[in-house]
Amino acid sequence: QVQLVESGGELVQIGSSLRISCAASGGTLSGSAMAWFRQAPGKERDFVAAIDRNNAGRVYGDSVKGRFSISRDNGKNTVYLQMDSLKPEDTAIYYCAAGRRVITSNLRNHRAYDFWGQGTQVTVSS
Repeated sequence: QVQLVESGGELVQIGSSLRISCAASGGTLSGSAMAWFRQAPGKERDFVAAIDRNNAGRVYGDSVKGRFSISRDNGKNTVYLQMDSLKPEDTAIYYCAAGRRVITSNLRNHRAYDFWGQGTQVTVSS
């Protein structure tokens, strides 16, 4: 059973950069598609970014495209989300997800993922 633990979330100022991490235990992330989703208070969970299991393709949500970047280090069993030019509307709990059977066309679908972390809070203050 893969366990995912997010870290790095904090309170930052508008326009700042922040990198959050997702570390896996109990299994390898190699061969899994990985994704970040976020959920703000009173809103639905939104897709942020994903990287396919071959480490070849990346997709991003429209609101973060050009500002956020997802990457993975299979040797460290860790996935990262680099967030630049942060805005107050980026404030949310950020969740990491892993899935072994996620096809490329389904990377944005939260139902395609098997394992989830508990989330890390990112707050952007104006």
